[in-house]
Amino acid sequence: MKHTFLLLVAFTMFFASCKKDEVITAHPETQKITNLHAPADVRDQQTGEIIQENPYIYFSFAKADTVPQTESWDIAFKGTKIITNSGVSGSGNAKATIIASTFDDVLEANDADLAIDTDTQLAIPYGSDNGWYHYNPTNHLITPIAGRVIVVKTNDGKYAKMEILSYYKDAPADPTPTTQDATLTFNFVYQGDGTNKF
Repeated sequence: MKHTFLLLVAFTMFFASCKKDEVITAHPETQKITNLHAPADVRDQQTGEIIQENPYIYFSFAKADTVPQTESWDIAFKGTKIITNSGVSGSGNAKATIIASTFDDVLEANDADLAIDTDTQLAIPYGSDNGWYHYNPTNHLITPIAGRVIVVKTNDGKYAKMEILSYYKDAPADPTPTTQDATLTFNFVYQGDGTNKF
């Protein structure tokens, strides 16, 4: 009888530890945002001066949606530019970086890699081939660069990763210069459990 009781205790502890491990190793699901329209400022083609200034579109990973600037936001979009809620761009605590890797292979965030926006450098670099996209001066198309993953420490101290899939409405395989631009489609994972693991 005592032997049976000990076996029962051992099995109970085994299954309890398995359940605990499952919680620890659980991965958050990948979510997708389609057609987030964030038009760039309109510039005079001759002088390059801004003739229409458009607002940034603010995004919260926790809400998986756009939010007003007055709420807690993590990053914001305007054309090809992405700012973080930190430094010169916002009063929050968000940080970010770009990692050269595949989306699935980025399994954790490293705080030492993350940066805030400054006067001289955005955390997510801006400009063709500097960050997440390539600009073709011949056909004027913007193409996301494969293997560029944006990692973000959110304003509330959690972590997210994202990859931009398209800069054009409905994410066409072959956009043309007349396809609506600045209409982003991207995948992201938000880790809300407080760890830096994806």
